[in-house]
Amino acid sequence: MKSRIIIIVIVLSALSISCKRFLDQIPDNILKEEDIFKSLVNTRAYLAQVYTNMPDDFSARFAPSNYAGPWTGASDEANYWSLSWVMSNSLNQSTWDNNVGGTYWINWYKPVRTATDFINKVDGANPNEVNPMIRMHYKGEARAMRALFYFWMLRLYGPLIILPKEVPVNGTGDEIFFKRSTFDECVNYIVGQLDSAYSEIKQSVAGSPQAADQPLTYGTTKEWGRVTTGVCKAYKFQVLMLAASPLFNGNKELASLKNQDGTQLINQTYDPNKWKLAIDAAKDFLNEFDNKTYSLYRESDSDPWVAAYKSCKNVMIKDWNSEWIFGKSMASAGDYWYDITPKLVGYGNTVGKGAGFLSVNQSMVDAYNMKNGYPITHPESGYVNSGFSDFKSPYDVKARSTFNQWVNREARFYVGVTYNRSYWQNQGGSSTEVIPVFELSGNSGKTQSSWDVTSTGYVVRKQLASSGDSRGWVHLRLAQIYLDYAEALNEGDPGNPDILKYLNLIRDRAGVAPYGAGVNAIPTPTGQDEMREAIRHERMVELAFENVRYFDIRRWKIAPQTMGADVYGMNVYADGNDFYKKTLVQKRRFLPRDYLWPIPNDEVLKDKYLVQNPGW
Repeated sequence: MKSRIIIIVIVLSALSISCKRFLDQIPDNILKEEDIFKSLVNTRAYLAQVYTNMPDDFSARFAPSNYAGPWTGASDEANYWSLSWVMSNSLNQSTWDNNVGGTYWINWYKPVRTATDFINKVDGANPNEVNPMIRMHYKGEARAMRALFYFWMLRLYGPLIILPKEVPVNGTGDEIFFKRSTFDECVNYIVGQLDSAYSEIKQSVAGSPQAADQPLTYGTTKEWGRVTTGVCKAYKFQVLMLAASPLFNGNKELASLKNQDGTQLINQTYDPNKWKLAIDAAKDFLNEFDNKTYSLYRESDSDPWVAAYKSCKNVMIKDWNSEWIFGKSMASAGDYWYDITPKLVGYGNTVGKGAGFLSVNQSMVDAYNMKNGYPITHPESGYVNSGFSDFKSPYDVKARSTFNQWVNREARFYVGVTYNRSYWQNQGGSSTEVIPVFELSGNSGKTQSSWDVTSTGYVVRKQLASSGDSRGWVHLRLAQIYLDYAEALNEGDPGNPDILKYLNLIRDRAGVAPYGAGVNAIPTPTGQDEMREAIRHERMVELAFENVRYFDIRRWKIAPQTMGADVYGMNVYADGNDFYKKTLVQKRRFLPRDYLWPIPNDEVLKDKYLVQNPGW
């Protein structure tokens, strides 16, 4: 039999990479297929190959490079408008094409095939090197990762091709031609794979010191970023949430999406039971892991407002804290750090300088509550939209003149947004205070650069660490699970007391008044519709700039009103008081075709059974 040659490529972030001893031993030569499972080192290296295609979202500016997505800039949260070539700009204008949209389809079927090959062959590994416990655990990891890649594609493209166990290398005709499975078939397959992966990982560590809901431990180091039982159950809930949401649950606007044999790929009848399935999955996760393996991250301070600021800031930048469920370990954060650090012309290099072109949209600025927990539109909020006051932000060392729109906002606003003339967190060795000025002639204004500048007068601040050193990017944390659960309950069991419970847990950590009861409580939203808006608003603020909003907007089917809305900001072409005038920055549009991404045209031409998404 002719041997296949397999090249094993290891990226440092593939398997948490904290286990340096493992990486140091990985051979950099080419291996024959039959050699992979002869040793534990090579077996682990092949499993690492599955993980390498995980998205590195610190590279958002260069999406789709490093499998990063354009999600923040493509949503209504922020924009890269000053950089014409960034992928999110073509999505904002609906000028993208099949080639741009198909990148992830091509990239993520690669680890799907690799995981399948691993699952099929690991049981034949050398038993002297790879014992039954390790084989089962690794198989569970590969199975779960395959399910995750399918899920990430499912939320972009809708119904997928679920590949058979193995595609012949030299196959022809119907051996390599496949039709798309229905959306519900895809969901059932992914959920089933996550259930199996959970059982395999759980059983593999039975009776051993290793906990199934914690990352693998080698020596004294933990390999963060690997699949655990908690990851399996958390993502099962995510998949069922997607299936229950309006985009895929009885969406008659996708009635034309059919296979060539007439099979309807998106169910055309709304099924309320899908919310029940999501609720059950959430309860299953929470009962096993909440306040045990995972808990909301908190920090303390004598000032509750400052404590809320520290908690909401550091939950994102303190690697693998109690709230993180899954993420990418040791990702290169330098590009993103540059994106959200202003240019700061005139200061020494100890300060740290960037470009500051990931710009916050005014609609996102306005979404943050006031310090008392009311939205800025409420008559009791105390919001003032003009003038200036002396004000000390939770990270500042003194009070300074601040535009009233940014005074006394909730702590998450100061975590998420760098605004004009705010105190910069990295003062370095500067002899004078480092204060970003986004006005036309300011140290980070348009006179300093044509593109290294904010388009709105605001820069994303969330995820801002002290440097661009490599660290983890969290893909899923407990706060999102709480908000998902509240949403699922409101849709499937409106009035359930757990809705307020979990919504208020998020608000409490953020330092804003709860709904319904307690000190300074805010009236509880009345009815399912009002509660839906409250939950969606809380998600927008709590999960801002975490690559969640883009997918929320689509699954709720509100994209024309949100992603298609015009973008406003401050007037970056002016100095002084004229800077503070609300100004149109970008005209956007969202077309019905944009709900589902296009499959690469070459793939459609090669596969006689593969049908394209509507509008493409």
